[in-house]
Amino acid sequence: MPGHFELFIDIGGQYRFRLRAANGEIILASEDYYRNRGNAEKGIRSVRDNAPLDERYERKTTSDGKHMFNLKAANHEVIGTSEAYETRAARDGGIESVKTNAPSATIEDKTQG
Repeated sequence: MPGHFELFIDIGGQYRFRLRAANGEIILASEDYYRNRGNAEKGIRSVRDNAPLDERYERKTTSDGKHMFNLKAANHEVIGTSEAYETRAARDGGIESVKTNAPSATIEDKTQG
């Protein structure tokens, strides 16, 4: 299965999404909680649009020395966050995976039971 977005409702009843790579690993999770499905779908479209653009990635180091990234929209708002990686190289591989998978990723709807 190619990379895909999962659209789901979290424990608090809010819509969220995550992007999974072809191997099933989560490579990006929505930063925001969305009150409705339409806004969550707009968030997914924003990830698709911004993912190919290297300048949209904010590369960071956590307080415990791990590496992660945020994907930002043109307005500089964070639209997705990665997991923490042990190395910069692994983080950069995660970014490349988002760039590759997001633009054409399908949506798996997990909002229905």
